[in-house]
Amino acid sequence: MNYYIKNAMLVNEGQTFVASVFVSDGKIAKIVKGDEPFDYASAQVIDAQGKYLIPGVIDEHVHFREPGMTYKGDINSESHAAVAGGVTSFMDMPNTVPPTTTQELLQQKFDLAAENSLANYSFYLGATNDNLDEVVKTDPRKVCGIKVFLGSSTGNMLVDKDEALEALFKESPCLIAAHCEDEGIIQHNSDLYEEMVNRDIVEAKAHLHPKIRTETACYLSSSKAVDLAVKTGAKLHILHVSTERELDLFRDDIPLCDKKITAETCPHYLRFCDDDYRKMKFSIKCNPAIKAEKNKVALMDGVKYGLIDTIASDHAPHRRNEKYTGNYFTSKSGFASIQHSLEVMLEWVHQRELTFPQVVQLMCHNPAILYKIDRRGFIREGYHADLALVDLTDRHVITTANEFTKCHWTPYKRLWMRSRVTHTFVNGNLVYENGEFHEENRGERLAFNR
Repeated sequence: MNYYIKNAMLVNEGQTFVASVFVSDGKIAKIVKGDEPFDYASAQVIDAQGKYLIPGVIDEHVHFREPGMTYKGDINSESHAAVAGGVTSFMDMPNTVPPTTTQELLQQKFDLAAENSLANYSFYLGATNDNLDEVVKTDPRKVCGIKVFLGSSTGNMLVDKDEALEALFKESPCLIAAHCEDEGIIQHNSDLYEEMVNRDIVEAKAHLHPKIRTETACYLSSSKAVDLAVKTGAKLHILHVSTERELDLFRDDIPLCDKKITAETCPHYLRFCDDDYRKMKFSIKCNPAIKAEKNKVALMDGVKYGLIDTIASDHAPHRRNEKYTGNYFTSKSGFASIQHSLEVMLEWVHQRELTFPQVVQLMCHNPAILYKIDRRGFIREGYHADLALVDLTDRHVITTANEFTKCHWTPYKRLWMRSRVTHTFVNGNLVYENGEFHEENRGERLAFNR
């Protein structure tokens, strides 16, 4: 079906202006500016007066839990939550059961997504200490990247041998996305606090998290990864940066397309700090930990001034009973967030901390540039019609009743938002409209110009 999205405020490539967009055969066929005449008789008209049209969000960092943990989430359920939040493309992490550490297992995930995902998709191959032979088989035109855990994870995915890390950085055929926390520091602190809990010196509450997964653990691991990237020439993307000190590792004086070392952070590191554990408890427990207020302030500066290159959700659903165990050492880390990542970021637009074009740059344009995604991430004629319409005046409270993730909860519950996604288009198909889904279409596998 053809669509004519009429009288929208386009937010694209640093500009905001009134325009209409004609969508045909899955592509952006025409951008009609102002009162320019255009024959759209063959199209279904969507009147976007008063709303903002943006490229679909590209979320480079999600955990959709399939295969092996589908009681928490799966590709179908979590892609519903994605498109409800204006996310039209996602890149899913390999720490599933079994871990995605072979080309065969990677292809199985692509096959699952082809049948079940409402959004476009790609998947990371996971690195281990001994699967370099699988890593080098990766086709960089068809796979988003290689994921390396320098901190503990599900399954045999901690890469802690220096020779394995150096070989990976030398020979990876595409971008390396790194989870950076020093495992030795984490294990030492965990043992220390567990002993203190056993001796009734401290309680096993959520506030222990940044004391165990410390700022130093993040910085030492990130700096090690950066040193390796400099030594080998690898393209390195450090995920979910959570500390002020790590910002010293990145540069803001060269264009993103020329950077070899880049950084991502997440809305929750900008929204919360360690004071929030008292009220929100285990609901905001995630890895790396949410830390002291100074980090939140510094990260926002990093976002504003180009040290942080992308914003991703790190969507990682767990069931309530896995989170609210009452014991720090048994509560799972991670939470559902993909449905709300855009509207949370837009709160800073309302507060005039960020501009709408800055949010679009971080969540739509920059992931497309960094990963060299083919014809997505921008509103341009000839590009895939991945689009989201946003109402900046729809004040609402987040409740479990409007959660589409399978686990049906989020730490953003009960927070007031002033923006809402009303329509989401994936490859020119209207897949989400005012709380309802159009189930007949599926997303496509992302392609990369490498």
